[in-house]
Amino acid sequence: MEVRLVTAQDDLEPELDLDERAFGPSRQDRERRLASARASVAARQHVGVFDDGAMVASARYFEMRQWWRGRSLPMAAVAGVKVAPEERGRGVGRALMAGLLEQVAAGGYPLSVLYPATAGVYRALGWELAGGQYQVQVPARSLRRLLAPDALADAGSLAGTGGAAGGIRRAGPADVTELIACQDALHAAGRECGPVSYPADRLAHLLDDPDIYCYLATDGMLVYRWNRPENEVLVFVLVARSAPTTRALWSILASHGTMVDHVRAFVGPADPVTWLVTEPDVGLSRREMWMLRVVDAPAAIAGRGYPGRAHADIRLSLADPQVPANSGQWRLEISAGQGCLTRDGTDAARAASSAPPLRLGPRGLAALYAGTPLATLRRAGLAAGGDSSCDGVLDDAFAGQPYMLDYF
Repeated sequence: MEVRLVTAQDDLEPELDLDERAFGPSRQDRERRLASARASVAARQHVGVFDDGAMVASARYFEMRQWWRGRSLPMAAVAGVKVAPEERGRGVGRALMAGLLEQVAAGGYPLSVLYPATAGVYRALGWELAGGQYQVQVPARSLRRLLAPDALADAGSLAGTGGAAGGIRRAGPADVTELIACQDALHAAGRECGPVSYPADRLAHLLDDPDIYCYLATDGMLVYRWNRPENEVLVFVLVARSAPTTRALWSILASHGTMVDHVRAFVGPADPVTWLVTEPDVGLSRREMWMLRVVDAPAAIAGRGYPGRAHADIRLSLADPQVPANSGQWRLEISAGQGCLTRDGTDAARAASSAPPLRLGPRGLAALYAGTPLATLRRAGLAAGGDSSCDGVLDDAFAGQPYMLDYF
């Protein structure tokens, strides 16, 4: 087998065939699928496995930015991982993902994320379950009348809570710069963990769909479409900073209440819609789990945000067979909302330290990065060593409930 980047000289018909054999018939037309594949090939983000010249597996990744506690950093979003049915069970999938991980590391991405159909091969290469994609389902009748806000005496003086919704208008592919700026500002202000930002060209491509409806406000945005087979409105993005804009965007959806049974929306796990409707009939569920891989440990630690109160100075011992640059003895320092991972000192200095290092592999590091408590990691066999004082310190520093709105 040969594992390599797919090039413009390769025939992409086998790519489309693999896609249908792995995932079933696509709702996208052939030319749109080919254009998407050509774009990832041109970006050198498409990896294939070839057996005697024939493509038997492929995967690609997209460049995104992922938000962690108010700061974003580059992330490789892995998608379209597929192996020909007759080739499964002989290590093709592992070879494919190992080759793709090499490309991601060479590209300088601190993080990688994927949605797994099965987790074994990904865990073997250092990805670990980290967060969820959540959705709410709200009966249309519940949105017809939203609860009035509390009559707070100083509501008008509270930043982001008073006043009227700001300048809601229709938006589309020509507005991607404003849409990205709006969403980024909201993720930063909310100090959220997990949401992603698309590059402008990819977002424009996604919005260039006549079935997609988009609205932009000064402090919020809404993206949705009709889903007639399920008699629902399906919401991909509804984010807002202020109470008036939150209500105004949900009211746009409520205006369809006589035409559909319910509204289904991808949201964060603490979305305010639960507190906007009169009755307790908002159903929140975790639709999917996604996996995280720390590809460049120092860059990932430095690019993440942390609570301002968090303070840590802890020795780590990392073992990462797939990305050897992550392996070794490290010093993790966190203060004033910033993190730094530097190589530990000499053997003599380490021997003089009273605290043993906390030992992590790539899966444990990914889970810790995403906010999994150390006690959980220890019981799962993903962390060892350290001392009793480091667990609480790291739990405070990395605390979060990661989520993504997007599926890829």
